[in-house]
Amino acid sequence: MNLKNVEKKEKSTVALTIEVGAEEFNAAVDKVYRKAKGSMSVPGFRKGKAPRKLIEKMYGATIFYEDAINDLYPQALEDAIKEAGLDVVGYPQLNIDHVGEDGFQFTATLGVKPEVKLGQYKGVASAKDTVVVTDQDVEDEMQPLISRATTQETVDRPVENGDTTVIDFEGFVDGVAFDGGKAEQYSLKIGSGSFIPGFEEQIVGMSAGEEKDINVTFPAEYGAEELAGKAAVFKVKLHEVKADDVPEIDDEFAKDVSEFETLDELKADLRTKVEKRKADNAQQAFEAAVMNHVIEAAEMEIPDTMVEYELDKQMQNMESRVSGMGVTLEQYLSMMGSNMTEFRENMRPSALRSIQQDLVLEAVIAAEGLEASEDEVQAEVEKLAKEYEMEEDKIRAAISDDQLAYSVKMDKATKLIYDSAVVTELTDEVTEQPAEESAPAAEAEQSAEAPAEGE
Repeated sequence: MNLKNVEKKEKSTVALTIEVGAEEFNAAVDKVYRKAKGSMSVPGFRKGKAPRKLIEKMYGATIFYEDAINDLYPQALEDAIKEAGLDVVGYPQLNIDHVGEDGFQFTATLGVKPEVKLGQYKGVASAKDTVVVTDQDVEDEMQPLISRATTQETVDRPVENGDTTVIDFEGFVDGVAFDGGKAEQYSLKIGSGSFIPGFEEQIVGMSAGEEKDINVTFPAEYGAEELAGKAAVFKVKLHEVKADDVPEIDDEFAKDVSEFETLDELKADLRTKVEKRKADNAQQAFEAAVMNHVIEAAEMEIPDTMVEYELDKQMQNMESRVSGMGVTLEQYLSMMGSNMTEFRENMRPSALRSIQQDLVLEAVIAAEGLEASEDEVQAEVEKLAKEYEMEEDKIRAAISDDQLAYSVKMDKATKLIYDSAVVTELTDEVTEQPAEESAPAAEAEQSAEAPAEGE
């Protein structure tokens, strides 16, 4: 292998021109020939006995070139990267410049880890939300407890908003039934907004045993393109009307739904939990703003291949998450009204930010000379063992000491940035933050048969 040229390009990209000589290439071609000759038919020769030159004459002089190149280039590229002293990220792009009896030459375009020029990362100032817990917040926090304690009873009257109905339905567009538009004995809470607009409102006033045609129009942005914007008729039969029996909200209620003896004690506990959640949300939002400032203040050029590699990892993680539901990622996204290309593009900003944050933290580690002691690495092992309910030796077998130390140093860099940050002002009451994107199963639990909005 001969590294002929190293050319730096834009966006932290390097092009390596690599040459493999005639002797090495010919040996690889001969190796491919010996492996392949047993399956090649040449008139006048038993399989495996035809000379290489004769096979090349019959099938073309380059018949073994591609396999020989594939056999040689990985090691040649690895050696060239090592010689050039590059820290490569992402996947290489290869181009064969020349191939012949004298060997071959190829160009490998590689993304390399960007150099990071830090801006301000200590003493970053940002506003922080103040935490205010209102009586309404406490009442809202109590609603799940009330819902769980609420029972339902069948009532002999027309449907009212808030009732739960048991219905059969089948949907038609232009007189033709469509897939996913039919269900029997389906439980629908009126006013929940789980069906497309106009459907639930037309159930109000129906009585048990009644049948009715419900006319609706699918939203223009509906997930299933074949139904988006279309007028539809649902044939509905109402079997049962159930009304909520809400318990009295008193001390007895508190005893039934919690470990507390009085309603005041329960409310005090709920207030504390809401206050902690809001404080955590305020701190997370503050830290996110600080980290954004640090990232924006830094200078770095991220190669496209690095982003693509990160996107591949995120796609694989998502695939693992949905596989437990018994579906592929493609099937899951289809259920959600999306596709692989769209989903990947939607993930691109978060993938880029993840890369930027890691690079900035690594630069802070270097700038501050942060290290990880043996005790700190052991503490990290103990933390992971507890988190994943695994034995410590299994954690060490799965994660190298270098990886453990890297995690410790990244945590130190993060803590340094946040601990030195300055609160400039307290803003109005913190808005509840949405939960992190977690189990997609929560979304997928929605019935594929129900004509839910945006499904």
